Amino acid sequence: MLESLETEPGVDEIVAVARRAPGRAFARTAFEEADIATSELGPLFRGADAVVHLAWLIQPGRSESITHRVNVVGSERVFRAAVEAKVPTLVYASSVGAYSPGPKDRLVDESWPTEGTRSSFYSRHKVAVERALDRLERERPGMRVVRMRPGLIFKAQAATEIRRLFAGPFLPRALLRPGLIPFVPDTPRLRFQAVHSLDVGDAYRRALVSDARGAFNLAADPPIGPGELARILRARRVKVPPQVLRGGAAATFALRLQPSEPGWVDMALAVPLLDTTRARSELGWQPQHSATDAMAELITAMREGDDYATPPLAAATSGPARIRELVTGLGGRP
Repeated sequence: MLESLETEPGVDEIVAVARRAPGRAFARTAFEEADIATSELGPLFRGADAVVHLAWLIQPGRSESITHRVNVVGSERVFRAAVEAKVPTLVYASSVGAYSPGPKDRLVDESWPTEGTRSSFYSRHKVAVERALDRLERERPGMRVVRMRPGLIFKAQAATEIRRLFAGPFLPRALLRPGLIPFVPDTPRLRFQAVHSLDVGDAYRRALVSDARGAFNLAADPPIGPGELARILRARRVKVPPQVLRGGAAATFALRLQPSEPGWVDMALAVPLLDTTRARSELGWQPQHSATDAMAELITAMREGDDYATPPLAAATSGPARIRELVTGLGGRP
């Protein structure tokens, strides 16, 4: 998002709050080290025109007490600090994962229920924060609250992080060359939406400099299903029942072969496809990258080991030979 704000004339100064500062500079941006779960946030927010809340933990997926402390309790601390600092605008990074199960053959708008997928800790946490925002809007109607609900967010520079968070250290990079993966699962309801990180950043920029409020779905065309995956990977489609797909995820998670708990499969099969009309009409948002291009870019970057000079995205975070991923128990602890 910082790339989108660097050239925005309506932004005078950016104070980026993170536990670890990045290895590169951004125009008009000062970094402050803080942890939303423990640090005093009010002084950091005082005098701000807007707070954009992006912080979130996906791992350790085997220790929900840790992720809940950051995702839910930390988010509530951010909201309270913004209120105490009298910040007029709050923009929050929600997700398609907050939505209740829905259709895969038509699009749903932002009025679709947000009760999530109960078997996914990620979804439960997104729902809990949505409810906290509901309370905030009732109690502080003068505060402008924006909720962004994107599909899967991809970019080349996130390749190392995405591989680390979801696939783990045992995935050979060479296997991601098109034609080497023999098949993709042709599973009912395995259909999702993606959007490029730069397009998401542009949506945040547009929301910040407007008077928009409420929820906005963000996704690019086309929806990605087994056919699109097969074309990107040059693989054939093989019928795989949902229970087999989930069983494979559960077994490899239990054996600590990969860090993603099986609730991710449940959520992927459950979430609806998003109608992005509101973002396009009210924000003037138009994604510049197709969903398939964004995914192909990510897969190529994962094969090449691309990363970025921020701690969450940097290859060094995994340690030499991915040793840090192994010693943390593949999602067992930070």
